[in-house]
Amino acid sequence: MGVLNVTPDSFSDGGRHATLEAAVAQARAMRDVGALMIDVGGESTRPGAEPVPAEQELDRVRPVLQALAGEGVLLSVDTLKAEVAAGALAAGAHLINDVNGLRDPAMIRICGEAGAPACIMHMQGEPRTMQQAPHYEDVVGEVHAFLLEQARAALAAGVPSVLLDPGLGFGKTLAHNLALLRALPELTAGPFPVLVGASRKRLIDYLAGVPRAADRDPGSLALHLYAARQGAALVRAHAAGAHVQALRVEAALDDRAESARPLESPA
Repeated sequence: MGVLNVTPDSFSDGGRHATLEAAVAQARAMRDVGALMIDVGGESTRPGAEPVPAEQELDRVRPVLQALAGEGVLLSVDTLKAEVAAGALAAGAHLINDVNGLRDPAMIRICGEAGAPACIMHMQGEPRTMQQAPHYEDVVGEVHAFLLEQARAALAAGVPSVLLDPGLGFGKTLAHNLALLRALPELTAGPFPVLVGASRKRLIDYLAGVPRAADRDPGSLALHLYAARQGAALVRAHAAGAHVQALRVEAALDDRAESARPLESPA
């Protein structure tokens, strides 16, 4: 899943794809290197981010969706607002990626009525406050229980399928993030596919001393290759081309992977 932020203030690439032409070009580039899905976001959810009005958020994402409709790539919209989800689906989105975990009944209803899959992410608090002393008695148990509960509620309401995302960095300390990553075999053993999004996140700085988000792609690759080995179905990444290449090599090294692409020449 390639990340496409059409915002001025996202933590890693804010403003880089703020024009329609730049956003569409980036989406096509990610598609051409093999990204399965493009996740379009019109509101920053970085720690401390202030919310934007639904109309403004939709004005950012709708033209991109309309321009990319029918271009051979799945389109996801990263939003926590039901109004934005409805407009995005009408504009051609295939999946709603809800960082609020479908807590809003209207979001479940909209996805169910549209027959649209949803990604359910766990977040403690809200983006503006989520990193102010997050606390859990049992982070793995609490996150897992929340995701399963929301998934079952969504399916019962007519949402055709769901992805689960443990929400690394969303109301979690470094210790919480590491516990969730180490518990991926447990999280991925259930009936629902799991998405992991560690791309360029602050935990890489904590682990490897990389203060600038744009310099964290090596750490992102390490975390996402680990996640794939533990059963993650999707990884959400800014550097889509590097991830596709690394995951193909990883698959080729695993003789159990039926999808490994055969070598085209002895070289």
